[in-house]
Order: sequence, then C-alpha cells, then structure tokens
Amino acid sequence: MARHRLGVRLEPHLPVLGRRGGRWNDHRKVINGILFRVRTGMPWRDLPERFGSWKTVYERHVGPDPARRPGRCRPRGPDRLEHGQHRLDVMPSPSARGRGPKEEGARPEKRTTPRHHRTDEGLGRSRGGLTCKIHLAEGGCRPMAFLVTPGQWGDAPQMIEVLERIRVPRPDHLGGDNAYSSRHNRRYLRRRQIKHTIPEPKDQRVNRKRRGSKGGRPTGFDSKIYKRRNEVERTINRLKNSRAVATRYDKRAYVFHGTVTVAAIHLWIRP
Repeated sequence: MARHRLGVRLEPHLPVLGRRGGRWNDHRKVINGILFRVRTGMPWRDLPERFGSWKTVYERHVGPDPARRPGRCRPRGPDRLEHGQHRLDVMPSPSARGRGPKEEGARPEKRTTPRHHRTDEGLGRSRGGLTCKIHLAEGGCRPMAFLVTPGQWGDAPQMIEVLERIRVPRPDHLGGDNAYSSRHNRRYLRRRQIKHTIPEPKDQRVNRKRRGSKGGRPTGFDSKIYKRRNEVERTINRLKNSRAVATRYDKRAYVFHGTVTVAAIHLWIRP
C-alpha cells in the first residue's frame, strides 16, 4: 500500500518517458534504489544490481544541475495542519573524518586556529571533528522544514530562517528549546502574532531582573504545552532510522540536503 501511494504521489514530478535519447530506466526501480541507499547509508557504488546502474541512481538523486541551491529542494507538506502547532529542535549529524598519509620525518604543521570549511557546504570543525547540524521544524510528527548548517553554528540565529521555509502562512503555536530563546526571536514571533512556548535560560532571566524595568516583562511559559516537545524528539528518531541521515556520508551540502528530503518524504507518506 505504501509503495503504491508513493508511486501515485511522485508520478507528476517524475520525468516523462519516451523522449529522444536512450531508453530511461524504470522510475520505480530508481526510486527504490534511492530509498535503499538512504535507509542503509551504503556507498553508491555498492548498490545491489537489482536497482540497475548505481550511477543512474546517483545522478537521479543528485539532479541534473549540481549548482542548484539546497533551499530549492524541500519537502512540501499540507497548507494547514490538524493541530496547527510546530516545534523546533536541532539534530546533530556527525560527518566522517579522515587523515592523509604522513611522510616519515616530516614535522607536523602548526595551527593556532582550526581549519575552517565553506559555510555553504554545511561542514564545521568542533571538538568532535567535522560535524553538521539539521535544524528541524515539525508538526504532527512530520517534518515541515529543515536547515543544514555547520556543527559549530548556534541554534537561535537559525530559527527565523527555518520558520521562513514552512509553507504554512502562520503557525498557531510554536514550541522550542531554551536554545532558541533570544529577544530577537521573540520579537519576530510577536510581530507575526505567533504564540510560542520557549523556556527562558537562567542567565537571561538573571540579566532581565538585573536591568529592572528596562529588562522587560517576564516571558510566558506553559509547562503543559511544553510537554508536547517530545514529538520533535520522536520525529528526529524516526529520521535517524535512515542511516544516511544519522551519519552524513555525503560531502556536498546539496546532496545531503536531498538525502534528508527523501527521508522526510518517506515519513510523510507512511501511515
């Protein structure tokens, strides 16, 4: 039933067969190969022969335009959710690390600062090595929008960009961890008239009280609504069932973004 529903929903977005050039492989076989690789995280070259050529499966997954922006490929959800509530959280995804061969007698190169990588590739160097983060917004245990950033980037500055990627015009309620608590984020939510439940960290609370009346009013917090944040944790765990999402094996950011998108679409079509 799930496979049939997947084929029906993806049919309008698939390339049309019967055009000039060589004969296209069966779309269902290629899609199954992409899903198999996302689920197992195995190298593309090691795909079983029943899915056809691994290069065909890889090129269909990557797309014809390698220079495309990751934001152009995002899961499309419904225009309105039943509960109308969204939650934010961060899913750290470690990347593989490697070292090149050393020459005998060569002195190690001294570095005062860690090596930095291109920010558009979503890779950053922290204590654990090369890491990246997936900032996720979900509703009803379904991914609504996500953003891939380097691992050392903060959580609070990414909240607005994640919300801008949601197709719902205005969420009824937003819940998030205390990492997303900042005056800038709360001002943005009030401007859009979005109710939110975000706990205030202890240091921010002390800072606000120290400033007296200039610190502003205490932030509202509903502990009963905040208990529903377990839904975003469950969504992250369901995404991590895909091995290629739990551990980033893709070097390029747009390829990894497509991998997470495939895993998110798979969650949407499941009952």
